[in-house]
Amino acid sequence: MRPRHAAGLVALTAALTACSGGGSAAGAADLAADKPDISVNLRGEQAKAGSPVKVKLAEGKLKQVTVTGTEGAKLTGKVSANGTTWTSDRKAAPGTAYQVEAVTDEGGSARASFKTAAPDQVNKLTLTPGKDTTVGVAQPLSVVFDHPVKNKAEVEKHLKVTTSNGTEGSWGWIQNYDGKDRVDWRPKDYWKSGTKVKLDARLNGIDSGTDGGWFVRDYATGFTVGKSQKVKVDLDSKQATLVRDGQSVKTVPMSAGTPGGEKASWGGTSVLMAKEGTINMRSETVGLGDAYDKMVDNSMRLTWSGMYAHAAPWNAAYFGNTNHSSGCIGMSDGDASWLYGQVQVGDPFEVSGSGSKGVPDPGNGYGEWNLSWADWQTKSALS
Repeated sequence: MRPRHAAGLVALTAALTACSGGGSAAGAADLAADKPDISVNLRGEQAKAGSPVKVKLAEGKLKQVTVTGTEGAKLTGKVSANGTTWTSDRKAAPGTAYQVEAVTDEGGSARASFKTAAPDQVNKLTLTPGKDTTVGVAQPLSVVFDHPVKNKAEVEKHLKVTTSNGTEGSWGWIQNYDGKDRVDWRPKDYWKSGTKVKLDARLNGIDSGTDGGWFVRDYATGFTVGKSQKVKVDLDSKQATLVRDGQSVKTVPMSAGTPGGEKASWGGTSVLMAKEGTINMRSETVGLGDAYDKMVDNSMRLTWSGMYAHAAPWNAAYFGNTNHSSGCIGMSDGDASWLYGQVQVGDPFEVSGSGSKGVPDPGNGYGEWNLSWADWQTKSALS
């Protein structure tokens, strides 16, 4: 008589597909082949998510195991060297019904099902840049989470970046300007023009930790790196120069932030976050009281804290000779319109010279370029 499997494991059996004669040895062999004794580590209607699915065969060898989720997505996996155990590559997701089918090398088959408990809280994320976009050479991959991520190493392991030319880069965990957890993938140096980048965030079934909740889906994005260009802003000469493929295209006079206080411009490298066109700028939104309230044309956002490059015709007397703005890089209507038409989201603005108020934090826009490569790598949870 075949031994029973251990208590608490789910026995899966399939109906006989062949007749057997009166207790013969051949009949017993057919019975063993058609009714494999298989157990699954997850069972019932409230199974705990976050663990791989394991299917174990009591006797014989497994040939194939298929685990299919609610919406038809399959969990891939591998059979152990001795053929008795199959383990899924990924973890069971919360709130999901799974169907299990196992086939042995003798032709026997068995089925079972289980459902994981619904998540108490779901964590979601926002990916930048958007899918199928074209961006500048300084644009990082950026992931902002709705809820805290305590299990940073576990999450980072499931974020896969591939590039068309083997670009070296690293994830780094930072705090977004709004206080949310964020992780960015920055290349060691600026991207090469034409590079194609893809992110697969394989997070379905991953627990982000205390107060964070579960991820209940995968995410993906991909983009292409456009023209190799940057804007060099010199606070000393009060000039801004567009450089493309290493060659200066055009230099325009400008006036940056007034030195010596909160109205000073940020130095270092900021990345063009968005081309916002004509917008209303109000000083109280950046902590400067009621100094201004204007409709501003050709607005190019550089930080979350409110630093822009834009048209500033009211400041015309200072272009090229004095930094006298409230922190932004102001130009004439014509020069700002020209620059607005040339730049692309993801282009770096490299601000040099005296009179800045330091460099922006990594989470204030995309300020990670102000960290050395070695310092950026230490921000990976896997470093």
